[in-house]
Amino acid sequence: MHDSRRDFLRRSFLSLAALSALPTLTRCGPTETPVDTGYTGHFPPWRPPEISPPATSQIAKLGALADPDALGLRLAPGFTARVVARSGETVEGTEHVWHIAPDGGACFLAEDGGYVYVSNSEAIVGGGASALRFTAEGELVDAYPILEDTLVNCAGGPTPWGTWLSCEERPAGIVFECDPFGQVEALARPALGVFRHEAVAVDPVNGHLFLTEDEPNGCFYRFIPDGMEDGHPDLSSGTLQVLQVLDGVEGAVAWHDVPDPSAEETSTRLQVAASTPFDGGEGLAFHEGVVFFTTKGDNRVWAYDTADETLSIVYDDDLAQDPILRGVDNLWVTPAGDLLVAEDGDDMQIVALTPDGQLVPVVQVIGHDASEITGPALDPYRRRLYFSSQRGESGSALGADGVTYEITGPFFT
Repeated sequence: MHDSRRDFLRRSFLSLAALSALPTLTRCGPTETPVDTGYTGHFPPWRPPEISPPATSQIAKLGALADPDALGLRLAPGFTARVVARSGETVEGTEHVWHIAPDGGACFLAEDGGYVYVSNSEAIVGGGASALRFTAEGELVDAYPILEDTLVNCAGGPTPWGTWLSCEERPAGIVFECDPFGQVEALARPALGVFRHEAVAVDPVNGHLFLTEDEPNGCFYRFIPDGMEDGHPDLSSGTLQVLQVLDGVEGAVAWHDVPDPSAEETSTRLQVAASTPFDGGEGLAFHEGVVFFTTKGDNRVWAYDTADETLSIVYDDDLAQDPILRGVDNLWVTPAGDLLVAEDGDDMQIVALTPDGQLVPVVQVIGHDASEITGPALDPYRRRLYFSSQRGESGSALGADGVTYEITGPFFT
């Protein structure tokens, strides 16, 4: 987040103090005539059908980006783009008005083989999250809210059991668990801590959740649930911990319990003196036993090995020979291990950090100099990439001119 926008949001919070006490249940739901998903129960949704998407990543071979297209996007050869939603405008073919300030996002496979793209709203009033519903062939057929009346919903993250965790980036922020298909009421998950949440990622092997905090001295958190519910971690209770790097910046770590996750008297990041501060925690992603996360204040991408319990830096723009990646923010990882890193500002790119350390520009948005790239996510068939320009061409501080895009092409073969 830009410093100017951070200051704007914090000033806005002073006038919104009365909104800090949020209800446990928050309204959500699809349009009046939603696509029938076949699910009417509680979390978790159905087990998605088995599909066989292309398995070989072509991202390292994308080639140089071409000149801007009619939308102002620079794309690799063989790729095309379209706008699927604009903030404040009705999504085509639906009655749903797309939210302002689109932020973190993810795709979820539906029972009928279609999918949805979920997007958070980082609005300071009337925020939440919405979904775009697509057929398996990529036809946009519906749009609807899945979370409403929350504040500054930032990067968030998907769960392996098919729900969306929407994170509030505000001092009294909490995490809400949402149904991407809009059939189940969103649930507040205060056991995950009360702080300026940014993103969350789930380790499906150990059942742990990892969380980032967007503060200059924020912590890196781990949540250990007390038990299981319907075959997945129960997020209603558990132990919140903060990470300590034992010696220097990288290496072995220790975890310490947070005495008061509700932060009634002291902010969670200040409760454990031994905790290691991180400069503006941002996006998170889990891949094959490693939790990747970004810190925008020092332009780093980190990797936490859950088996060895060690932390390392996998990208630092101060040390890179060709630092084309700056303003690291939202993060998405492909099944092949390519990290798609969205830039907040700089030259408005999504840059892939491949498993062998290459930096590969995936797309660049031209003419949106006061915006940021948010919400990168591939669809379940690995043919389409969704993302947003949060504040659009105007750079409106409120995100009133956000644009959500779809890029189609041979990401995988």
